[in-house]
Formats: sequence, C-alpha cells, structure tokens
Amino acid sequence: MYKAFFNLTRNPFDLTPDPTCFVPSKRHNEALAALYYGVRQHKGFVVLTGEVGTGKTFLLRCLLGVLKESKDVAYAYLFNGRLAPVEFLQYILSDLGLAASGKSKHELLLGLGEYLISRRSRDLTTVLIVDEAHLLSAEILEELRLLSNLETTDDKLLQIVLAGQPELDEKLDSFGLRQLKQRIAVRTQLCPLDAEETKQYIQQRLKIAGKSTGGSQLFSDETIATVFRYSKGLPRLINTICENGLITAYARQLESVTPEIVEDVAKEFRLDAPTLMGEGTPVSPGEMDFQRAMRILLDRYSDRS
Repeated sequence: MYKAFFNLTRNPFDLTPDPTCFVPSKRHNEALAALYYGVRQHKGFVVLTGEVGTGKTFLLRCLLGVLKESKDVAYAYLFNGRLAPVEFLQYILSDLGLAASGKSKHELLLGLGEYLISRRSRDLTTVLIVDEAHLLSAEILEELRLLSNLETTDDKLLQIVLAGQPELDEKLDSFGLRQLKQRIAVRTQLCPLDAEETKQYIQQRLKIAGKSTGGSQLFSDETIATVFRYSKGLPRLINTICENGLITAYARQLESVTPEIVEDVAKEFRLDAPTLMGEGTPVSPGEMDFQRAMRILLDRYSDRS
C-alpha cells in the first residue's frame, strides 16, 4: 500500500519470520551461533529462552535456513507442545518422514531408534526443534529426557533444541526435572535490543526493503528513540510500531514517520499502559533484568552488509 509512496521494494517491518530479513545484532548472533554449535557438535540438549517478542521463532527459522543447506541434516519441527506422549512421538516420526499412524508407543520408539542409529552410522545429523517449549508438560519433557538417552559411546543420536519463554527456564530449574537440566549442554538467552541496536535494526530493515541511504530519512533519530521507548527493544513491537507508523504517514501523505505518529500508534496499541509482572507491580524498561546472550558470532550473518 505504501511501498511505492516511500520507494520501497517490500514491506520492511513484516511480522512474518523471514530469515532474509535477519538483522544481525550481537545478541542474536551469539544466540544463533550457540544453537548452531550445539547442533553441529552433537551436544544433545540445547535451550533458547527469551521474553515474548525477542525473536525466538525468527532465530529458529534462521537456524533451519542454515541447516537446510547441509545435506547431512534431517529435522522435525514441533510448534504445538500440547500433545499427549504418543501424539508427540507420532508427530516427530511423521515429520521425519517415517510411518507413525496406528503404531503403539513401543513401536514408535523402536522405529525412531532404528532410524537414528542408521543415520548416525552414515555420519548424518538428526535434529528435533521444539518451539513454544514453555508449553510442554512435565510428562513430555520427561519423554524428551528419555529420547536424549539414545546415544552411542561418544555421541548423541538426536539433537534436541528447545525454545520458549522464561517460564521454560523455571520448569527446567524445578526439582522434578533436575535430571533433564543436567543433560542441557548449551543454554542461551535472547535479550531485547538496546537503543543503538534498535536504531541499526530499523535502518537495516529499511535498507533490505530497498530504501536508499541517500533518500529522505523515513525515521529520524528522535522518532527511533520514541520507537525504542515504547517497544523496549523487542523486535516484534519494533516491527508493529514501525509498520503502523509507515501506514499512518502514508495516510497523512507525510514523507517521514514523526515522533508524534509513533506516540499515536503506541496509544492505539496501548503500549503506553504499564506492563504488569508478578502480583501487578508496574515495570519500567530500566527495571527489567535481561541478561546476556551466549557464544561466538556466526560469520554467515554477521558479515552480511
């Protein structure tokens, strides 16, 4: 709708997770590198956590994009954790291209085990990626622990990536899941962007969408600062605010998104309302204790211009 007006080739702030729009902040690079390292080095359990909107699903799509380029990787991708144990196993086998319908749990486990052993004997990698893993029941998490027992004397046959909200950390830290916790080899966390990263994120997304740096400035420094204030550095909220900011600027026939437009968008989405945590204590951005991400940068994305 507004692309021609602003001389853009695509929507710069589309909410659909698209790896081609990946903007490599230090936090995301480190987390992506940790996931990739854990899978390729056959570490077994890899865990990614982060607040709502930090880009966990987006990062998993980027990981899958890298893994798909390798001919030695097969994966199952689970995004619905509200399954019974047998349904859970059936989904995994089906996604790996194995027959699963009508089989008992014993038959499913036997078939999966044979498949994993066969692949590993040919030096191939098999990965299970579970998104929204904070929704998994303790029963399913225990099933995952048992699956992690499928191993040779020196290698894990199935690489398991769990991604979820901070509630996943709480579950994994519980006494009842202490055996699973001890099996986690790589654990990393996604944090919101800081003010400078938010600026780079917005500018890079516009560049990917075809905006020339020599053209008029769509988002001034003051506008970006306002976006950061309301989004708290969460990529999903940054996209929402900026997308609606562009729509509003187009409707008003303005050449740029002003701080006032961002203020209006924030009110429309009630982003000016206090966020409640715990028993209802308002939390400001400065009070939110977000911690570091992990590991080395992944050159594939950090070198992208």
